[in-house]
Amino acid sequence: MQLIRSIDSSALPARGCALTIGNFDAVHIGHRRILRDLTARAKQRHLPAVVMTFDPHPQEFFARARADAAPPPRLTTTAARFFALRDCGVDIMLSLRFNRALAQTSAEDFVRRHLVERLKVRHLLIGDDFRFGARRGGDFQLLETMAGAGDYTLERVPAIEHGGARVSSSRIRELLAGGDLAAAELLLGRRYAHVGRVRRGKQRGRAWGFPTINLAVRHRPALRGIFAVTVRGLGSAPLPGVASLGNRPTLRDSDIVLEVHLFDYPCDGDAYGRRVCVEFVARIRDEKKFGSYAELIERIGEDAAVARRLLGVGDGDSGRGDGAGAGAGDGDGAGA
Repeated sequence: MQLIRSIDSSALPARGCALTIGNFDAVHIGHRRILRDLTARAKQRHLPAVVMTFDPHPQEFFARARADAAPPPRLTTTAARFFALRDCGVDIMLSLRFNRALAQTSAEDFVRRHLVERLKVRHLLIGDDFRFGARRGGDFQLLETMAGAGDYTLERVPAIEHGGARVSSSRIRELLAGGDLAAAELLLGRRYAHVGRVRRGKQRGRAWGFPTINLAVRHRPALRGIFAVTVRGLGSAPLPGVASLGNRPTLRDSDIVLEVHLFDYPCDGDAYGRRVCVEFVARIRDEKKFGSYAELIERIGEDAAVARRLLGVGDGDSGRGDGAGAGAGDGDGAGA
């Protein structure tokens, strides 16, 4: 699968494409229904399947312009979205920069310039609530009106419901914020996860006997707290661990960081720079500011024991180890 970031890219297919448009922030089961239909229509027409998405999320863009508005939490990084779309059989992820110029483009111009002239869309498939263009002036009816002159066929996919309510990214955000990972997993069709590269930390965790791998979180996360997790990307099988996602109030940090203490992971290589996927299995507790590092260290041990029970992992030989067993081994202490 290709990642293309410009509507003017020469890498876009010259013969046209089957296209869907949306933020696809969660790539949830509703999105997957659209993607399944998209790839089927593309195959029937011998066309590449293209997903047009936006970065930043339009709601995030407009929130930045208002002092009293907070952007919605992101459910996926660009990397996580890329891999999810790839796994659904998409050929091209066209990630357009959402800026003032794009926000001010009328719906008619968006169809004419972007879809017809540049992408040469042959089949367009959208969700039933899709709106686009300046002031959200475009909808299915407009696309239908312009289809004849644009020489594309048009299809609308109805929303999917679960538990009597529409499956949506907003609903998943609410479930994650409330710590209901199991319910969110049903709507996602998989465990909620964060994908990123391991970076260097300040080595506090190593000194405390709980070495961690650290991942930067560059956007407002959909959940915070202490979690039982599994990590993919550092071995042939998922690795169990306990994770902290937040700003570590005991350490008085302002940056949001995801740290993971991996259980009984052999020190057989350097994890720095490696891309990993952290899957959130169960929530243990909220973040908490402790009165001393001694209290924090004791609680990290308790959190690790809870995570082991939740994940069905034995105590092993290392438990609280010597600081050499978590790959990068230089974090700040999961559970801070």
